[in-house]
Amino acid sequence: MTARRTALMAHGSAELYGSDRVFLESVTALAEDGWDVVATVPVTGPLVAELERAGARVSVCPAPVLRKEALRPSGFARLLGLARRSSGPMWHLLRVIDPDVVYVNTVTVPLWLAMARARRIPVVAHVHEAEDGVAKPVRVGLAAPLLAADRVVVNSKATAEVVRNSLRRLSGRSTLVYNGVRGPGSPVAPAAAPQGPVRLLLVGRISPRKGTDIAVAALALLRARGHDVTLDLVGSVFPGWEWFERQVREAALAAGCDTAVRWRGFRAEVWQSYADADLALVPSRIEPFGNTAIEAQLAGVPVVVSDAHGLPETVEDGRWGPVTAAGDAAALADAIEEVLSDWAATATRADKAREAAAERFSPERYRREIRTVVEATARRRT
Repeated sequence: MTARRTALMAHGSAELYGSDRVFLESVTALAEDGWDVVATVPVTGPLVAELERAGARVSVCPAPVLRKEALRPSGFARLLGLARRSSGPMWHLLRVIDPDVVYVNTVTVPLWLAMARARRIPVVAHVHEAEDGVAKPVRVGLAAPLLAADRVVVNSKATAEVVRNSLRRLSGRSTLVYNGVRGPGSPVAPAAAPQGPVRLLLVGRISPRKGTDIAVAALALLRARGHDVTLDLVGSVFPGWEWFERQVREAALAAGCDTAVRWRGFRAEVWQSYADADLALVPSRIEPFGNTAIEAQLAGVPVVVSDAHGLPETVEDGRWGPVTAAGDAAALADAIEEVLSDWAATATRADKAREAAAERFSPERYRREIRTVVEATARRRT
């Protein structure tokens, strides 16, 4: 009888945003294939229950998580202190589990890569970041821990390019696996013509990266042009970035469109938000892939995306939705006007986009490809 294989799967968050949900799909991929999966996160949160429901044993183990504040001397000092305090529990978990493979989700928890390599355990690193807007030494520093991985999974061609440009040695060990995104539970009806105000929707963090301010500025422009439009913002601000939310609220007030912006907060279940929307916006400044662009298509909602990194790939470079310049509110407003100008064509494209997205980004395809990468890597252990 073949012994059951064990995977230690590490992630740096316990929330339910994009990379968290992809991690959940990766855990599901191995658990449903008979692996003994131990999922580890540094803190508790809503993801924990979902991981357990997927069949994983969950270990909340402290681990240093890279954030932007680590670029400052004080932040870097705190990160080093956390690394020292975490290394014991992390090493203990690795020793007790003694997995056949370690899967590390995102570059934000690099110490797991180094520790797995030190114990000679095969490692898969899954990269969800495309940080090409920082200085090269920072890019190299972020990519360097990936050298400890036997295989590097990237979520888009854009991410693969950033990884390759950061460290050429990584190009030969990278594999592209597009995210698997779950659609709504019930069938999707073709998009109906807007009745009353046109309801725009942005799902995602309240942050500069996600372009919340760009969406609000585009809304203000559309209303100034005579369009009756509203904007729902579904998402929360990351702790420490509350100043940005205040800034966006003040900008909306100054533009006279504050009553047209509805702050809905974080929602673990987003399908009702899409059902209530006429048009979805993904105006990110930085977006290695863009799960929300896929969610919109799966919900049958027309979508406009920016040209940030991997976002154009989610709509096949404009085939399934307009692609606008990142950071350009006027261009976003123009694209929205174009979509609204011929709703019959927009609805037809949205229906075809739903079918294409259901095939290209299916969770079943994703799990199959992730299993192939992990199993091939695990076999390298001697």
